[in-house]
Amino acid sequence: MARVLKRSKSTIHREIKRNFWADDAFPKKYAGYFGHAAQLQTNKRRSVQRKLIRHPDLCKTVIARIKQCWTLEQISNQMIYEEAKLRVCQETIYRYIYSKEGMDQELWWYLPEHRKARRPRRARRRQKPKFDRAVSILFRPDDVAHRRQFGHWEADLVLSNSALDNRTLHHSLSASAGLRCF
Repeated sequence: MARVLKRSKSTIHREIKRNFWADDAFPKKYAGYFGHAAQLQTNKRRSVQRKLIRHPDLCKTVIARIKQCWTLEQISNQMIYEEAKLRVCQETIYRYIYSKEGMDQELWWYLPEHRKARRPRRARRRQKPKFDRAVSILFRPDDVAHRRQFGHWEADLVLSNSALDNRTLHHSLSASAGLRCF
């Protein structure tokens, strides 16, 4: 079936799983996937507005906390801690920020990285080690241990993109003017 429809098997499986129809009032032999019913369910899902648009009070609370420099994770976790009746996860807040309504308010400016457009998430691949882990620090040359020569410092051993990003981020933030949260 996937080959005929020119779709992957996983897409077909996901569609059937999501729109499988079953009703306890009918025998199990009448349960299954029905294209017309699936289309009706899809239309119904699309007509429902996003949570932050349906609940303006919740939206105001979230926006106020964003402007107070809370992270999106802090906002969603605080709602759980407060046992609020209406809660949103950080992904919902991200979607609102990058929606038309959020872009009109320039809410992206309050995010830590100030990105006007959201980057697509990529699957993380396991990277090969950048240095041979079999060589111990005990076997380094003597001139390195004394640290008299330029470049023989502990910071040279840090092989991390995040460390470089943090230095760059710190430099760019200190050079920028008019930052709202930093």
